[in-house]
Amino acid sequence: MAEPLVLVSNAGAVRTLRLNRPAALNSFTTELHGELLAALEAAAADPAVRCVVLTGAGRAFCAGQDLADPAVAPDTTPGAAPKDLSQVIARYYAPLVARLRSMPVPVVAAVNGVAAGAGANLALCCDLVVAAHSASFIQAFSKIGLVPDTGGTWLLPRLVGPARALGIALLGDKLPAEEAARIGLIWQCVDDAALAEMAAALATRLAAMPTRALVATREAMNAAQQLDLPSALAEEAKLQGQLGASNDYREGVEAFRAKRAPVFTDR
Repeated sequence: MAEPLVLVSNAGAVRTLRLNRPAALNSFTTELHGELLAALEAAAADPAVRCVVLTGAGRAFCAGQDLADPAVAPDTTPGAAPKDLSQVIARYYAPLVARLRSMPVPVVAAVNGVAAGAGANLALCCDLVVAAHSASFIQAFSKIGLVPDTGGTWLLPRLVGPARALGIALLGDKLPAEEAARIGLIWQCVDDAALAEMAAALATRLAAMPTRALVATREAMNAAQQLDLPSALAEEAKLQGQLGASNDYREGVEAFRAKRAPVFTDR
């Protein structure tokens, strides 16, 4: 029986999903897409899961699309029709991005090595990105005549501004993790030996926090990118109205007044 392409493990309320094609630098195939999306759906549906960690096996996080995959490999037969990459995006990448950006729990990317092309943007789709010092981020699309996908055209300008985003995308240069953290592309760069421990500690901390409030914060900040200030204020008011009726709000206030640690249970 073939080994799973996504390894799933649990530690308390944290579920870790590890891409498992190390010999191919965890590059995407249609099969990997299917297993990763299924693993994310399972985590989203499991009330015991309060945070997800996404990482890679071996020396890479994810090298992007496997160009040998029949779904994308150009047919060199004379007269053969070109592959319709828009269908690959619609069938595989768009659902993956949509699932990641709408997870009902926080998602932490622990980038353990190179994150290139779709792999870089897969990491950036997560809520918090922690990267090993030896890791790097590469928008490799321009080197094969394509545009950034997997949400890259939406994510990059919002994370680092339009001028820097365009330079990163056009040039396709390797961006070391330390520089990625300095310019605000990712949350944190840590020593290689500390990555797993730091990601686990961060995920455990998030798992103990009020999950609904964390997810609503993500949603509010995403929405605010398209809104004027009065509309953003109205969105904040709507969310506060919803969260103010939650068990976690009552628990948080009671714990604050009692000077004890809160125990949040909503999801």
